[in-house]
Amino acid sequence: MKVHLSTHVRHYTHGAATVEASGGTLEAVLLDLDRQFPGIKFRLIDEQDGIRKHMNIFINNDKARELKAAISPGDEVHILGALSGG
Repeated sequence: MKVHLSTHVRHYTHGAATVEASGGTLEAVLLDLDRQFPGIKFRLIDEQDGIRKHMNIFINNDKARELKAAISPGDEVHILGALSGG
């Protein structure tokens, strides 16, 4: 499946905005991404195995709230970092 990445994590993928990963759950997809691009999972998942508060992960158009979220063949994952400023 396609995983689309925001710019702040693209240094793990050598600048690639879209990569391929596999898995039947969000957790499995993130583990596959970390296998291919070591260290990326730590930027997305906290020490309690939850999605970091400043990260937004979507499966197709639905915001993922937990790592157990199911992913089907043909789905697309979008990983976005929250923007802030002031």
